[in-house]
Amino acid sequence: MTGGSGFVGKRIISKLVDDGHTVLALARSDSSADTVCALGAAPVVGDLDVPGSLKLSPLDAVVHAAAHFRFTGPRGAYFRTNVGGTRALLEAAKDTGARTFIHLSAGAVVMDDRGSPIRGADESAPTFPRSFSGYIASKACGEAAVLANNTPGFRTIALRPSAIWGPGDPFSREIPRVVASGRFAFIDRGEYPFATCHVDNVVEAVACALERGTGGRAYFITDQELTTFRDFIGGLAKLGGLSIDGLRSVSYRPAFAVGRLMELGATLGRSKDDPPLSRTMVRMIGREFTPSDRAARTELGYVGRVLRTDGLQTYANIP
Repeated sequence: MTGGSGFVGKRIISKLVDDGHTVLALARSDSSADTVCALGAAPVVGDLDVPGSLKLSPLDAVVHAAAHFRFTGPRGAYFRTNVGGTRALLEAAKDTGARTFIHLSAGAVVMDDRGSPIRGADESAPTFPRSFSGYIASKACGEAAVLANNTPGFRTIALRPSAIWGPGDPFSREIPRVVASGRFAFIDRGEYPFATCHVDNVVEAVACALERGTGGRAYFITDQELTTFRDFIGGLAKLGGLSIDGLRSVSYRPAFAVGRLMELGATLGRSKDDPPLSRTMVRMIGREFTPSDRAARTELGYVGRVLRTDGLQTYANIP
């Protein structure tokens, strides 16, 4: 397991341990090692950014959930982890005799630079390894490397979840704060269909892919219920006792342009934090995104058992 101390990775480890698997979790710091150990996994010292550090014990399968994710930042950092680290992990996995490699990719890999709405796209849709977005481009390249390494003795699968949410998700945690501050604005009022995927549905998909699925292919993963981006944000804001009524709205193109200016300002100011708006953020949340996860449901046996109402209730379980 990689990314085991992260938001999604912690839930995956808990599920795998509960299912009786022996889990080894890559950890590049003492705090990460402590986190995965507390979840029942055995920490393995290593760093995806340092390929020579990936000395793995014999294992049956790899679940690769680690990634460099920000909305802005130097392009090289994305490719070092999301592409170079993924390729190094593939080689290390094959050297150990692993027979399955599950890669947590991203639904965003099919988002073009023009901001085209995505309606009902399946896995045959093109990906964009040369995207303006370092995140989208690097995830597309990393996914391609995973799928290209599929062989009869080494089954590789890429899962493409859409807008992962759930208790502990940084995005969900920030929404009530930015809404309360008055700094939040919708793009085109947010009134467009928008697919999401609760973290526990991602975990379900990983468990399914470990047992089933065609090697060398990707699978979109979404919640059962479609929503609009506006209603999705409204549900998260309500958790903090807030209303989205009266929030501002801007059009996609002006928002994209402002995002570019804010990125430039952050770069010139050498900020270590993402600006309030960026082109990648606008692209990922500012247009209709409704891919089809029919293949995952028919080939993996994926259901997406956590429905939206139940998913919102899971937030009550965290401080």
